[in-house]
Amino acid sequence: MNTYPLTEGWSLEAAGGQPAIDLPAGLPAEVPGSVHTDLLRAGLIPDPYLDANEAKLSWMHQMDWRYQSVLQLDPADAGERVDLVFEGIDTIGTVALEGQELGRTANMHRSYRFDVREYADGKPRRLAVTLASATAYAQAQRERLGDRPSAYHPVPFNFIRKMACSFGWDWGPDLRTAGLYKPVLVHRWKVARLAQVRPLVTVDAAGTGQIEVQVDVQRSGLQEPGELELAASILGASATVRIPAHSSQATLSLAVPQAPLWWPAGYGAQPLHELQVALGEPEGTQPLDHWARRVGFRTIELDTSEDEHGTAFLLKVNGQPVFIKGANWIPDDHLLTRITRERIERRLDQALGANLNLLRVWGGGIYESEDFYTACSERGLLVWQDFLLACAAYPEEEPFTQELAAEARENVVRLMPHPSLAIWNGGNENVWGHEDWEWKQALDGRSWGGYFAHEMLREIVAELDPTRPYCDNSPYTPHRAASELHPNHPDHGTHHQWEVWNRIDYLQYRSDIPRFCSEFGFQGPPTWRTLGDWVHNSDGGPLAQSPDPSRDPVFLVHQKADDGNAKLERGLAAHLGVPADFEHWHWATQLNQARAVRYAIEHYRSWWPRTAGAIVWQLNDCWPVTSWAAVDSEERPKPLWHALRLANAPRMLSFGERDGQLHLSLVNDHAEPWASTLSLSLQGFDGKPRHSVEQRVLVPARSVQSVSIDPALCAPGQVRNEVLVATVGQEHAVHLFAPDVELSLDPAPLRGVVRELADGYEVRVSALSLALDATLLVDRVHPEASVEQGLASLPAGAEASFVVHCPPLADPQQLLSPSVLRTANDLRAVELSHRSALAGATQR
Repeated sequence: MNTYPLTEGWSLEAAGGQPAIDLPAGLPAEVPGSVHTDLLRAGLIPDPYLDANEAKLSWMHQMDWRYQSVLQLDPADAGERVDLVFEGIDTIGTVALEGQELGRTANMHRSYRFDVREYADGKPRRLAVTLASATAYAQAQRERLGDRPSAYHPVPFNFIRKMACSFGWDWGPDLRTAGLYKPVLVHRWKVARLAQVRPLVTVDAAGTGQIEVQVDVQRSGLQEPGELELAASILGASATVRIPAHSSQATLSLAVPQAPLWWPAGYGAQPLHELQVALGEPEGTQPLDHWARRVGFRTIELDTSEDEHGTAFLLKVNGQPVFIKGANWIPDDHLLTRITRERIERRLDQALGANLNLLRVWGGGIYESEDFYTACSERGLLVWQDFLLACAAYPEEEPFTQELAAEARENVVRLMPHPSLAIWNGGNENVWGHEDWEWKQALDGRSWGGYFAHEMLREIVAELDPTRPYCDNSPYTPHRAASELHPNHPDHGTHHQWEVWNRIDYLQYRSDIPRFCSEFGFQGPPTWRTLGDWVHNSDGGPLAQSPDPSRDPVFLVHQKADDGNAKLERGLAAHLGVPADFEHWHWATQLNQARAVRYAIEHYRSWWPRTAGAIVWQLNDCWPVTSWAAVDSEERPKPLWHALRLANAPRMLSFGERDGQLHLSLVNDHAEPWASTLSLSLQGFDGKPRHSVEQRVLVPARSVQSVSIDPALCAPGQVRNEVLVATVGQEHAVHLFAPDVELSLDPAPLRGVVRELADGYEVRVSALSLALDATLLVDRVHPEASVEQGLASLPAGAEASFVVHCPPLADPQQLLSPSVLRTANDLRAVELSHRSALAGATQR
């Protein structure tokens, strides 16, 4: 087979609608690419991520577009098939060659193949792909089939097989892209090709790796079908099989004794080995087609058994129960073709740096690129893969059922070689929405997607990829109909906790003990540098100079959550207070986000194995926005990233309540026992001891031990000025007896020194008094700066070292400036100053 890409000579033009700009004829276009990126490159539209430009591009929603190029195919040899392949079209397309329609497309999430042999004669022909407005198509389908409810009604994202968040989300812009966003290829082949290769990889009880290679072949149809030969090999094991003349399917098996096991991060190594499959003719000297992928030997099981607590949801890899330390993943840039392998690798390294072992590819985005899954497999990051249905009722009428089935079948086969892929999930919050969001009355008996979740997708996975588990939805209660037991019940299966953030304080995270929390989170703004670069005030000046920056209309363009800022401030009030100054407000909201999520994760981990996983919403951002992300769109970690790193650490201490009493949980996610001395000290903020105890502790591997606290340590004489400190080796935790707003924290608890390193600086600080959540906001000194550690809470007398990576600074002492070296103590000083000013004004 010969394959070559069609990347040159493409142009773009308007094909319908009313453009708000002057479009030149034959505008050069990139393929893969999108209309937005082509217009941006030509300087014809403003950057939609900047300020309030998103709304200036809404005219593009109603536009039709046409991509054109010249296709000149060398004459076909006798018996040679020539195919034109589109790996991804966004979305409603008509493909024509010299005015002759080859076919139509209506699904962004699948590929299309057209036989163009009759045009392979050496003559140049105009290749045109006309893309109709996705908005117009979706609205027309809604009118044809009747309305369906969704989380963002009346936006019609559920009436088209397109990235749902392309229509906007509560963290993303509404751009409604169009384009040829994946490669366009010409395939030339003879006799037969490998249409599908499905490697089912398992490991038996004896440690032998077993691979069953299931293959579908497509015959050219240009000659009488003959016998074919299929061969496969890996790690010295090989097998061949003959495919009869009138057959198109074959299976062969490979066995690898003592196969090296692939493990998730934190559990072992990730060996990958190339599986090669070749298709040929019995007497042929060259293969007709060849397929090669790296696979890993491991088994995946999902335990959903019943127990005294409800219904488990426990993932096992190679028989080993794994606590899932995960994050939800959205497309890393709304303009998909700008996402490079290098960017993905940087983001996944940040996931590993936060001690994560799983990413959930959420159902409102895309099936990610091969680069994503390959990089996950190389790093030991498990992947939970949603089918692309999210937060809506979906019509089951045609063409939607056949389109969803086609995309599911294609992507199951495409992704199944990757050992990182651990679980298939039938969609996000669709079952929950149907049962709990007043959809039933609105539907009035119309279809909503229950067939997809409960039957069709389950059957596709069982047929094509039976080595992996499938769950109907997230959240979801296994073994019971949704009408029998609430699909979001915390005691059964997966649970989404969104009462926190939306309605109740984050301390309520600990009001339940979910079996597996697959969504929870808290908002915070992007880093100061990212916000300053992308969001200006209504007059075009720096955002911080707005009279009220957090309520500036431009800032609110980048705050998509319903009532988002009010929720941020309600969440702040009881803990850190609500600063009036924007710079302090920014730090407080970021810190509160970090604290809330850390509080939840530490709780969930302390209940292992009853609670078997926590997948925070979300790891990444797709544009500059106030959101739930730990890493903003400019790849800068927020304080939340440091919270994830601490809360998911292999060994971790956490205070919490058990049966109304204060306990300390020692979480050991190492393969070895944790034997050490536990020191508990009730002390003043100045470090003066009140009472202390020591005891030996031994925490078995992969387990949690709960230690009751001596009552004398839980009875501070001065609640506002005392802290309980737990230390085990290098790990420590602090417990306060009142929220920050009631504490007498030293407003300047740290002193520090800066030392130059080869690639940056070390900032060493010592605590004169209790310092809470010491963090360096290094983006404020250099746009490329990063810091390894954050959110260090230091009892009086303790020290911490922050390693900063950045180019040389003109004044390294900036790293100690009040706007860079921050603590929660700062906010108490701000609040007290604010109160004093108010009191003075009242007296005047």
